Amino acid sequence: MNSTLSKTNRPNILVVDDTPENLRLLAGILSEKGYQVRPVPNGKLALSAAQKIPPDLVLLDIMMPEMDGYQVCQQLKDSEITKDIPVIFISAINDVLDKVKAFAVGGVDFITKPFHVEEVLARIETHLKICSLQQTLQEKNQDLATALHQLQATQEHLIQSEKMAALGQLIAGIAHEINTPLGIIGSSINNIATFSDDFLQKFPKTFQELSDENQGYFFNLLYRATHQETLFTSKEKRKFKQQLTGFLMAQSVEKADEIADTLVDMEIYDNLEKLLPLFQSPDWEVVLNTAYQFASFKKSISLIQRATAKSGKVVFALKTYAHFDSKPEKVQANLHEGIETVLTLYQNQLKHGIEVVKNYGDLPEIMCYPDDLNQVWTNLLHNALQAMDYKGILTIETRQQEANIFLKFTDNGKGIPPEVIPKIFQPFFTTKSAGEGSGLGLDIVRKIVEKHEGRIAVDSVPGQTTFIVSLPIY
Repeated sequence: MNSTLSKTNRPNILVVDDTPENLRLLAGILSEKGYQVRPVPNGKLALSAAQKIPPDLVLLDIMMPEMDGYQVCQQLKDSEITKDIPVIFISAINDVLDKVKAFAVGGVDFITKPFHVEEVLARIETHLKICSLQQTLQEKNQDLATALHQLQATQEHLIQSEKMAALGQLIAGIAHEINTPLGIIGSSINNIATFSDDFLQKFPKTFQELSDENQGYFFNLLYRATHQETLFTSKEKRKFKQQLTGFLMAQSVEKADEIADTLVDMEIYDNLEKLLPLFQSPDWEVVLNTAYQFASFKKSISLIQRATAKSGKVVFALKTYAHFDSKPEKVQANLHEGIETVLTLYQNQLKHGIEVVKNYGDLPEIMCYPDDLNQVWTNLLHNALQAMDYKGILTIETRQQEANIFLKFTDNGKGIPPEVIPKIFQPFFTTKSAGEGSGLGLDIVRKIVEKHEGRIAVDSVPGQTTFIVSLPIY
């Protein structure tokens, strides 16, 4: 090393030796080569100097009074301020065990006295370069860590944006799914209010005026009306009404059409033989209408219960789906619950032309990011519906095989052309018209699945497309 260092970038070297001649010699050599040199004659002063102004490198003698070089090096390495400063031992000791001890306490090199100047300078330069490279590497690592954090934040924002975009497309259907049960609740409450105001007050007197036999008919009608579990279509109900009307007319019952209409409304369709004496008595209208009013009252309560449950399910699904948790920790979750949440939000799109077939296996809960996986199910479901033009069969199959869970979403749409399949998971690739898709949906799906250390694949032929997601169990 013959060239001197520039004055603007001169490394600072702390030289520690209790022999004045050695100290002056080393200080002179290093100064001549352009280094900033701070000579100190003992270990205590060396530690104090290093704490006040940390050097770039320490050249340290071993054999010193009060505190030897090993102790000095150990204390330098124990301090947060000086732990990364390279220490080169320079000593007349030449025993292997002493050299081993020097490296054990944190030294980076060992020079034996008497030394050669060129050797000392070469080793100093080498370790200063190594230290500089380590600092540069740390800075690069920090830059990479910052970039990674920003990338993760961007990806999380992108996932959330996609979720909100999907939610925006669904909002009209979700509003319908909530407004319909709210309308049912409002209508049922009005029926209950009318029943309470106009009918309930008169009931005790009306009921007391009935014969014991007619009271029995009343309870029979009410029981049958409120314990009918089979649901029939409007077409089936019209057929039942015609049959009941024909039966009553054949028994010479007056107002057979009116009675049949009321019975069908009460969901009483058969076994009328025991009721014939009632319909042939003068009080039949009071008994039938009273039973009908009570049955309607109970039906209104049942409708309110079902409508409330449906609204609550939609709201809970909406809240669960819109929830965003950026915590880095996985949580234990049930994958079927996530799929059901998405299906609930898509209920309005599904009920008019889509048959959903669920072949759910017995799956364990797994450690995952459930919010992110909900986005996977959303994208796969949405793509399937579009592929089928919202008319067809969607099959969802789940199963566990050894240490993995497999989830399959199959539609009977037009399929994906073979030349397109290799591109579908690429960012910004889309076969949709302008404005209908960003081309990021399946790219985000792939990233989320890979974030879970899983895999996603697609198998498509005309009339059947299957997306297969596999996730590890741990």
